Amino acid sequence: MASREVDVLIDMLYDMVNDAKNAPLSSEKCIIDRYAALDLLDEIRAGLPAELKRAQDLIQAKEDYVNSAKREVGRMMQKAEFDAKSKVSDSEIIATAREHGREIVQRAEDRANEMYRVVNEYTEDALRRTEEAIQAALTEVKDSRVKFRAASAARRQKDREELSKSSKKPDKSTDEIL
Repeated sequence: MASREVDVLIDMLYDMVNDAKNAPLSSEKCIIDRYAALDLLDEIRAGLPAELKRAQDLIQAKEDYVNSAKREVGRMMQKAEFDAKSKVSDSEIIATAREHGREIVQRAEDRANEMYRVVNEYTEDALRRTEEAIQAALTEVKDSRVKFRAASAARRQKDREELSKSSKKPDKSTDEIL
């Protein structure tokens, strides 16, 4: 699942909570379809491992590329050394070949470093966005849980008070008997 799809699911969950009807006698609490919300959270959870796998694949591809570049540099160096040895050992030719080899190595190292930097930035960004999405979803769930507990406790207290009031009223049949 692409990061964009996870973002869409999180937006859907946000909209569900934002558009939900207020709970009776409360402007802060709302009523949402529990199963729809849980389904969205399940889809988000299912999508996150794919994002992590994609980031791991990018890291592996970066490492493969760096290793390939190092092997290529090694081959180029060997070829440059072979070419230099096969030519007349004229110091100018040898110096030119060595300089060319150093330039090739430098370009390869620069290219490998740039690829490493780009992949690291992308991976860091993907992991940051994933972490933010997970944190936002977790915060939303925690907030809903706290609101639910508070509403439940308030309702329980109200029921107790009503029960207490109804048990304090004298029973007419008891007064008539006396």
